[in-house]
Amino acid sequence: MEPSERVRKRLAVAGVVQGVGFRPFVYQLAARHGLAGWVLNDAEGVKIEVEGPWEAINRFVHDLQTELPPLARIADLAQSFVPSSGETSFIIRESRAGAERSALISPDTNVCADCLKELFDPADRRFRYPFINCTNCGPRYTIVTDVPYDRPNTTMKDFPMCAACSREYHDPADRRFHAQPVACPACGPAVQLQDPAGRPLDAPDLIREAAARLKRGEILAIKGLGGFHLACDATNEEAVRELRRRKRREEKPFAVMSNDIETVMQYAEAGEAERELLLSFRRPIVLLRKREPERLAPSVAPRNRSYGVMLPCTPIQHLLLAEGFTALVMTSANVSDEPLCISNTEAIERLRGIADAFLVHNRDICARSDDSIARVMAGRERLLRRARGYVPLPIALKRDGPKVLAVGAELKGAICLTKGRNAFLGQHLGDLKNAQALDFFEETVAHLRRILEIEPEIVAHDLHPDYFSTRYALELTGLPLVGVQHHHAHIAAVLAEHGEEGPVLGLALDGTGFGTDGTIWGGEFLIADLRDFRRVGHLAPMPLPGGDAAIAEPWRTAVAYLHAAFGPEWANLDIPFVKRMEMGRARVVIQMIERRVNTPFTTSTGRLFDAVASLLGICDRNTHEGQAPMELEAAAAEDVMSALPQEIRRENGVFLLDPRSYIHSAVERLRDNVPAETISAEFHNGLCNGVIETCERIREAENISSVALSGGVFQNKLLFERTVRELERKDFRVLTYQLVPPNDGCIALGQAAVARARASG
Repeated sequence: MEPSERVRKRLAVAGVVQGVGFRPFVYQLAARHGLAGWVLNDAEGVKIEVEGPWEAINRFVHDLQTELPPLARIADLAQSFVPSSGETSFIIRESRAGAERSALISPDTNVCADCLKELFDPADRRFRYPFINCTNCGPRYTIVTDVPYDRPNTTMKDFPMCAACSREYHDPADRRFHAQPVACPACGPAVQLQDPAGRPLDAPDLIREAAARLKRGEILAIKGLGGFHLACDATNEEAVRELRRRKRREEKPFAVMSNDIETVMQYAEAGEAERELLLSFRRPIVLLRKREPERLAPSVAPRNRSYGVMLPCTPIQHLLLAEGFTALVMTSANVSDEPLCISNTEAIERLRGIADAFLVHNRDICARSDDSIARVMAGRERLLRRARGYVPLPIALKRDGPKVLAVGAELKGAICLTKGRNAFLGQHLGDLKNAQALDFFEETVAHLRRILEIEPEIVAHDLHPDYFSTRYALELTGLPLVGVQHHHAHIAAVLAEHGEEGPVLGLALDGTGFGTDGTIWGGEFLIADLRDFRRVGHLAPMPLPGGDAAIAEPWRTAVAYLHAAFGPEWANLDIPFVKRMEMGRARVVIQMIERRVNTPFTTSTGRLFDAVASLLGICDRNTHEGQAPMELEAAAAEDVMSALPQEIRRENGVFLLDPRSYIHSAVERLRDNVPAETISAEFHNGLCNGVIETCERIREAENISSVALSGGVFQNKLLFERTVRELERKDFRVLTYQLVPPNDGCIALGQAAVARARASG
């Protein structure tokens, strides 16, 4: 074909190509190369036809893939030649719906540099406008009600564009060309400051008035992209303590927000990877090490070495933080364990008695979405909570397969829908233990099914019969059900993220999971692929007196583990734990164990952390999930290389790592008056050594050298980094999480992967 020969090409583009400035990008690219044709959005993505010299079209296709707008991502590009039509101009056509929807919606994104400049420019018509956005930034997932992604299918449908915004929207040369949320003070949403009864408060500048109230020590509810935050001055100890009291959140760390990296560095440490993560358009909460002495109020993150830090994401947040705060507490606006508030009315009702004032606006939120949480470990970003900024981007699967709805677990709830080679892991739902959380679960299932147009062919669920998610799945009619063991799902999620099928040696270390033998698992070594697994090792079972009561009160677990290690003589041990123990309560626990009354047995790694934390006097009561393990990690001395010894034995072909070995050794160290900080470090080192040795023994027995790590215990930076390092030093190939959390937030992805693999035979 001659370079100058005139041809016409049709392109079908799939991926994140709607709502991200892709059509204007295509329009301008076609103009640059002198091509005629058209571009439009449809339910599958973007369709393009270009006509012109063959050489120019080749350059166009190359540039289309290499010069993408900041938020765009091409997942697939199909090309074909079609007959020439003789067109002489290039146009953007009206979007069209289709029978099969597969377009990908962009996540919500931070205000871009261009919009931020306009926001603070007194000469700009959007000066200090709290809803400034363009095709490169702003709300997406949380305002989309349907696809194609056009203004009538968003919560911006109630705000007709003024003449000025309409000119920008229809001008291919403008940065706001086809930006669906485009608005200005004349036509767009507006903020309102309200008192606790919902009555409007008047002020010349409502955001500056809100900032002034925060500086006076007030607590404000502030409407964001995916819900409300509760905010107060993070340097005001009295305000932070009052927020804790009102929110009934005793000790769980609060997230904080600062205006820029330079301010963050005044109170926290951040390496290059942390800086990049903080500054990314996703704007997650990033766990950063505190600087000493602490600059923020002590009650922000008590007994913790880290702060959860984020930079502003919305224009309102940028305007507030520009008023001179070191940091604001920005915590989810809910009572503990309830989902986020998203409507103004809901916020007034549910946050009564918590917020002193409400900074609201009149743009509806369609999808609740909390802040994402990430931590840099072993040199890479690791997601601990996947929500705003990441959802609904899919995880690419290795193979095509049936459409699956996976409903996840109970703690750290999340759902997953699959379509083709994409797995759409929904936003963090929280713990599914109350009516509001269950409504959020069903609301999310319906929303994702609608905007992705996925009618499930299979439903996957956990084996635990009492999980709400399991009951939800079992009540669905007419669909095949696939039950997936909890820890198998953990390992399958890692395999799915890496596009692998196994087998691997899976290390699933967490707090609770229903085992195939009816007991509580949580310290598992599994030979697993996507279809099935075999349990080849685990922590030796230990009693859990009181079940959930023991999870809430680690002192019970410590008593049980001491009794298992020393028998009745534990009560005579000359250690601080025994001296401070109320023996009447302890005797009740021992009687429960001996009589097997409400005392299940567990292989849980999380409960071992609880027992050691209480034994060392670090935490006797969990006021939030995972508190004792978090505080045990925070207490660990950093320069200790010694380790508590491990004991591993093999019974009936299964390797058992015995928790009693760590309890015995910890008691001996306490008897020798070794500081708790040292023993904590030695416990972490010893548990790592036990895991590594167990893996080595399994490799020798099973001839397998690929290891996958999952489970909430691997949120522990000290344990995770040492385990990865030592496994690699021992020539294991290690698969770890990055795109999905290691905690139960990954379970739905694993369930979906297993269900598809089993369906394929």
